[in-house]
Amino acid sequence: MKKYYKIILSIFFTIVFLFIKPMLGRFTDHAKGVLSILYNNSHILVTIGISWFLIVLIRTLKTTYLKKFDISKEDNLTSRKIYTQINLLEKVIIFAIILFATGIVLLSFDSIRKIGIGLFASAGLAGIIIGLSAQKVVGALLAGIQIAITEPFRIDDAVLVENEWGWIEEINLTYVVVRIWDKRRLVLPSTYFLEKPFQNWTRTSAELIGSVFIYTDYTISFQAMRDELSRLLNESELWDKNVNVLQVTDSKESTLEIRILVSAKNSPTAWDLRVYIREKMIEFIQKNYPESLPRTRVALEKEKSMNSL
Repeated sequence: MKKYYKIILSIFFTIVFLFIKPMLGRFTDHAKGVLSILYNNSHILVTIGISWFLIVLIRTLKTTYLKKFDISKEDNLTSRKIYTQINLLEKVIIFAIILFATGIVLLSFDSIRKIGIGLFASAGLAGIIIGLSAQKVVGALLAGIQIAITEPFRIDDAVLVENEWGWIEEINLTYVVVRIWDKRRLVLPSTYFLEKPFQNWTRTSAELIGSVFIYTDYTISFQAMRDELSRLLNESELWDKNVNVLQVTDSKESTLEIRILVSAKNSPTAWDLRVYIREKMIEFIQKNYPESLPRTRVALEKEKSMNSL
């Protein structure tokens, strides 16, 4: 019952506002001060009351519906999709309600209504000025709506944006908040995600493949490294037992580039697994193949003949 008190309160005040004018009608001739203001502006109070009721109702319905979906569980792709759609839909509807109610309230004043009629009469110039002034705001709003429809990302998606790695924390009509891995917040306009490329690591699945690069000398034993990698992965709880690959991806004058691919259930786990494998593989080389660490060779040839003194 406690969670519905806002709805009950908004209904109560809306009903009171509806009956203010009839109740004060019989005292019109004697109404002064506050009573006169309430009588003459009762329609504004009714508009505010109905708008408040609709906003509270929408938020309550949203909260009740989203309780069916848990985004804290491991397999939460569907839940995150529903959360993103419902939250953005709520923001669009509330924005429309506030905009519509504001327009009704403003048009109820004679002075503002006259200004509006004058603007419509000279709509050519006024429309151009307003359009140029509000194009960024309107563009941001449209971008937010487009993100809600196309869903390039969802709440709690892992993304790489502006060379920063984090999770989508908030999706609003005009801006998006990314929670960076070190607890900073990156706030970007909605239009950014429609105009610039970004990486979404969890769009279709939370599973992720991580890469580790190690540079060694030509004398390293690849099979020994593969055996050690398999041992480390089998002993680690971070690995999801799907991807275990070690390949030589490049060879330079003095070093080999070895790439290790490992998989994990989500991006934070993949990061921890990459760090763990990199550390342990370097320790393995240091302990068992110290001569195979990267080195630079210099060959000195002894002169076959020496100049006579």
